[in-house]
Amino acid sequence: MTTHRLSTPRIRIPWSLERPSPLPLLAVWTLSRAGMLALLWDDTLGVGKIGREVYLLYQHWYGQLSQGAFPLADVTWQYPPGAGLVILAPGLLEPLTYYQGFVALTLCTDAAVSVALARAGGSGAWVWVGGLPLLLHMPLVRYDVQTTAFAVFALLAVQAGRPRLGGVLAGLGAMVKVWPALTLLGTAPGRPTRRAWASALLAAVALMTVLALAFSDPLEFLRHQGGRGVQIESLGGSALSVAHLAGWPGAVQYRYGSFEFTGPHVPVVARLSLLLTVAAFCWLLLWRVRARRWTTATGPDAALAAVLLFTVTSRVISPQYMIWLLGLAAVCLTCRITSQRPVTLLLLPAAALSALAYPVLYEHVLAVTPLGCAVMVARNALLIAATAVSCRRLWRATAPGLPAVEDH
Repeated sequence: MTTHRLSTPRIRIPWSLERPSPLPLLAVWTLSRAGMLALLWDDTLGVGKIGREVYLLYQHWYGQLSQGAFPLADVTWQYPPGAGLVILAPGLLEPLTYYQGFVALTLCTDAAVSVALARAGGSGAWVWVGGLPLLLHMPLVRYDVQTTAFAVFALLAVQAGRPRLGGVLAGLGAMVKVWPALTLLGTAPGRPTRRAWASALLAAVALMTVLALAFSDPLEFLRHQGGRGVQIESLGGSALSVAHLAGWPGAVQYRYGSFEFTGPHVPVVARLSLLLTVAAFCWLLLWRVRARRWTTATGPDAALAAVLLFTVTSRVISPQYMIWLLGLAAVCLTCRITSQRPVTLLLLPAAALSALAYPVLYEHVLAVTPLGCAVMVARNALLIAATAVSCRRLWRATAPGLPAVEDH
């Protein structure tokens, strides 16, 4: 009878990957980001004015945070307290306006992620550099690029054999938007996991302590999570959109910072989404317990599968969530033996459809027209397929008694 020693897993190291040629990558980054900036300058595509998230909402939060208090009784503030530092950062770039500073910091973060992925080798840098513009100019006016940077740097640090640094980055990222904590799910059992998770916890507690001393009401965001309904772009929203076309009498309303469905049976759909999220969490725990084969690709592969699971089961799937998935997929492709290569091929068209839905055809999505419904159903079908493929290939790559997935 064969025994498996989880405390000393055998880590298979992939053969070295060539770094992408810097000049073509730099040329594509420069041209694509110039195009994104041009779209943002005009900001009339589709529904237009997507930059107002920054110059109205973020700048409003900046005014409150600069007075030493987190937004109070503001249902749109639904983020951990670490997000406040990201919101405050553009104010340091005077004489730039807040809007200009935010876009400049986002571009700098984007460039840093691109460089880190290029140095790691493989095709990950190309996925990030070429995939982000599929979302048009939206990534420049959301703080999800900064959040994704924490996750990318954390995964790359763990891959490089620095679990403590990876844990610190993941812990800080979790204080900005929770989900970067999932980057540690696939850390090899034993000492690497203990070091990574202990470092993440210490970093999160340290940052929380500093913020609690410097600001009032740092936990105010917790009050506004439970009341959220079913966003029109979520899987549940797609089901309700189809039902609306078939005669269901629900309506679309702006609530909690997004457009949600209201009407009969919506609470049932919301509860079903929560149950699916719990089921996803249980599956991830089962995978972790059953996993026996560990490679340097397991960490990013598991992170992508986990974030996909929590994305598709969420009551909210905002278009900026695709930034997270593209960043994680890019890290996966820095490893030649990743199991997630087909998943990336599904995420790229899903990103393009997300941009088609918002901002290009968002009026159709809000009006629940057949065209708007078709685009959202197609995007969400790709996400479901990506999640199923990701989980299946992760399981086969790590579970005992099954042939490992091979990618070339």
